[in-house]
Amino acid sequence: MIAAAFPNVGIGLLGVSLAFGLTLLTMAYAIGHISGCHINPAVSIGLWAGGRFPAKDLLPYIVAQVLGGVVAGGVLYAIASGQAGFDVAAGFASNGYGEHSPGGYGLWAALVCEVVMTMMFLFIIMGATDKRAPQGFAPIAIGLGLTLIHLISIPVTNTSVNPARSTGVAVYVGDWALGQLWLFWVAPIVGAVLGAVVYTLVSEKEA
Repeated sequence: MIAAAFPNVGIGLLGVSLAFGLTLLTMAYAIGHISGCHINPAVSIGLWAGGRFPAKDLLPYIVAQVLGGVVAGGVLYAIASGQAGFDVAAGFASNGYGEHSPGGYGLWAALVCEVVMTMMFLFIIMGATDKRAPQGFAPIAIGLGLTLIHLISIPVTNTSVNPARSTGVAVYVGDWALGQLWLFWVAPIVGAVLGAVVYTLVSEKEA
């Protein structure tokens, strides 16, 4: 029963979690000095809420992030469709709840999970990039944070905490994936804003 709660992804739960975390870690070092490594609409909105990102840049960043997610989803589709028996209707790593949750978790469980995970993600990002934090190590903390988030929440929602990631595969699945996509925009954005607000309050108190 426990094993059934975890999706069969070949490299396993740990492998997928590390893949996401290490990808973010390496990209933060590669392009952090260029764009801040904003590849997540919820993070951009959270950083804006925390006073770390200008409002005028939100829309172009979010558009670029979503388009990047869709293009990346297309690359994955091209690769995955080369496997015999591939069926995009099986889910294509889309985020979901209820019967589309890897562990069968319902709407409210998925909502709470995504809000809390994204809240903690923003808290980590805000803290690791604070000017008072040790310099040069932020990508490590952020990448490991995302790894931990995936280890916790893949069984619940397949882990979003990133609306662009969710949209990038949902558009290819259509049907239920698009029908449930709203949650994976609303919950991460709410969580990101909460994380930024909480960190700002804690940081100001400790300053």
